[in-house]
Amino acid sequence: MQAAVFLDRDGTIIEDTDYISSPAQIKFIPGAVEAVNKLKQAGYKIIIISNQSGVARGILSEDMLQTIDKVIHRAILSGGGQVDGSYYCPHHPEHGVYPYKQACECRKPHTGMIKKAVREHDIDLSKSFLVGDHATDIETARRAGLRSAFVLTGHGKEEKDNLKSQPDHFADNLLEAAKWILGQRS
Repeated sequence: MQAAVFLDRDGTIIEDTDYISSPAQIKFIPGAVEAVNKLKQAGYKIIIISNQSGVARGILSEDMLQTIDKVIHRAILSGGGQVDGSYYCPHHPEHGVYPYKQACECRKPHTGMIKKAVREHDIDLSKSFLVGDHATDIETARRAGLRSAFVLTGHGKEEKDNLKSQPDHFADNLLEAAKWILGQRS
């Protein structure tokens, strides 16, 4: 079993501009690609987990979401990193249309995406981390038994006061969180 770093997408890796509906809207947060590269070089599996209710709301299709994902993966790869897996929840419990308007086990803070990644990538959660910019990311980490880093990019500064579960570390951005994670190995 291998250690992994689970990363939220919007606000952690790329700028959170509400609902990204086109690859042209992708803008990486400074240092994010370098952070993924450092974590991958250290032997971590890199897994993106992201709530994407824009699908449920009809803002974008799952096909477009997958295209956006591929563009992000290619940009990270060209920067020397690699994403091992990417999971998203297209659902919302209150908004949208069938079959996306539903309560589900994959929407964070539930752990469905993490459980699926563990099965598909043979991940050891006791050696793994989650990094995100929302209170739901930190709650997801707590429920899954992961150590967590809360980044102040994206919605992090606003969400910091909404945290019910405290993260193991606060970081200005993903690169700083990656350095903290790498320091935990010693």
